[in-house]
Amino acid sequence: MNMKILSGLLLPFLGTSLGSGCVFFMKHDLSRNIQRALTGFAAGVMMAASIWSLIIPAMDMADNMGKLAFIPAAVGLWCGILFLLLLDSLIPHLHMNADKAEGLPSKFTRTTMMVLAVTLHNIPEGMAVGIVYAGFLTGSADMTSGGALALALGIAIQNFPEGAIISMPLHADGKSKGKAFAGGVLSGAVEPIGALLTILSASCFLSIMPYLLSFAAGAMIYVVVEELIPEMSEGEHSNIGVIMFSVGFTMMMILDVALG
Repeated sequence: MNMKILSGLLLPFLGTSLGSGCVFFMKHDLSRNIQRALTGFAAGVMMAASIWSLIIPAMDMADNMGKLAFIPAAVGLWCGILFLLLLDSLIPHLHMNADKAEGLPSKFTRTTMMVLAVTLHNIPEGMAVGIVYAGFLTGSADMTSGGALALALGIAIQNFPEGAIISMPLHADGKSKGKAFAGGVLSGAVEPIGALLTILSASCFLSIMPYLLSFAAGAMIYVVVEELIPEMSEGEHSNIGVIMFSVGFTMMMILDVALG
């Protein structure tokens, strides 16, 4: 595996780590409007990445099926949605600004469950980057190195505010800056691990690559609709979340077309 691909796999994790480092430089917790703006931006990036980098390539790969080319995309999409729904129901986690935890009952601390909530929606992001790079490496998908880099870069950019969104509240919740930073970094560690495992096992799944691409898209869309959109829209002045969603969506669309 060359350094260009390895750096692409590590980009999203770097974005989370740099964002988590904001805890060392910012004296106050993020305001609700800033949190809504950052969450909306992340949601827009993820939604655009799901469409341009995953679903459309999945349908292009199934072009030989003619009018039935939608089948791999539709099946994979639903599998990804149901997979995240299952994880969401099983893994104990606590969303930002929520009082009640979700998932199976546990004795985890509030901090641990907040980290698990972010980790949960980082899983599909890591899978998406790994699947796109796997498609490029195996030549089984109409993927270019630029298109794969666009996805990794887009997720890295949206991971920066996510890192801040997790580390700042952890510090405000009583954790030291070092522990809050570690919590943010830990939440993003699943991405390069998941991406690397996906690439290493890519040769076993060449025949179902369209399904895998849309699977990752379905998982990401689930996170956007179930978690990010409600967070960006709650309370007054929720229009800031919608505006930043549009900014994130546009930026990821431009990245994918320009680099792909």
